[in-house]
Amino acid sequence: MLSDEELERYARHIVLRDVGGPGQAALKRASVLVIGAGGLGAPALMYLAAAGVGTIGVVDDDMVSLSNLQRQVIHATPDIGRPKVESAAERINALNPHVTVVAHRTWLNADNALDLIGAYDLVLDGSDNFDTRYLVSDACFLAARPLITGALGTFDASLTTIRAHETNEKGEFNPTYRCLFPEPPPPGTVPACAEAGVMGALAGMLGSMMALEAIREIVGFGEGLVGRLLMLDARTMRFETLRYGRDPANPLNGDGPVIADLSMHRKP
Repeated sequence: MLSDEELERYARHIVLRDVGGPGQAALKRASVLVIGAGGLGAPALMYLAAAGVGTIGVVDDDMVSLSNLQRQVIHATPDIGRPKVESAAERINALNPHVTVVAHRTWLNADNALDLIGAYDLVLDGSDNFDTRYLVSDACFLAARPLITGALGTFDASLTTIRAHETNEKGEFNPTYRCLFPEPPPPGTVPACAEAGVMGALAGMLGSMMALEAIREIVGFGEGLVGRLLMLDARTMRFETLRYGRDPANPLNGDGPVIADLSMHRKP
């Protein structure tokens, strides 16, 4: 049930025909885990909280630094030196006290990923490295959880939704992250954010789109991004969508799956 205060807070959602009271109640019941409270996680967390997602978990072991504030809008100057999960939780609570925030001040790894991901309904991956993206996508498959994953370049961004543990209308498994990107790029070929730079407003756009896709997944309106990669070029302000399908050779839900746990992600 929504309280009188919640009915007023979410009034602009509730009057939307595709959301309404049932959709807002679904958001209140939902739990979402956000990987990273950085450039993508920051706006995603804010809009998930504003939308009334009932439980929001955030995983990050980093501290707020001055160079973060150009794009990580959930943090403020006085937060420099604080754990990001603490700063994020405080801002979310100030924005919407009806939301429960669970701060996981840890680095996501092969030992804790399944427990963390399995405790939530939906996962948003805002990490900035391929090791974590493959770990999260594999863990989401093994835990049977949908995944919304975004990636930033300098002036480009991409977004897709993975529901590889489910089948489509033809009874075929949906594609995995490994169907889209079978192998990570060779080390050193993709410069880190600190080296190449990133446009702060672009991070805000993509993080907000991740939150929108999460809300759409929870409420159930429109057409999602399963099997579709949304790409944004900020230089020309162009959006394109690439369709991709399941690779029968992929090691998760392919014809001969070989990944049954997360042991391959453990560091020697």
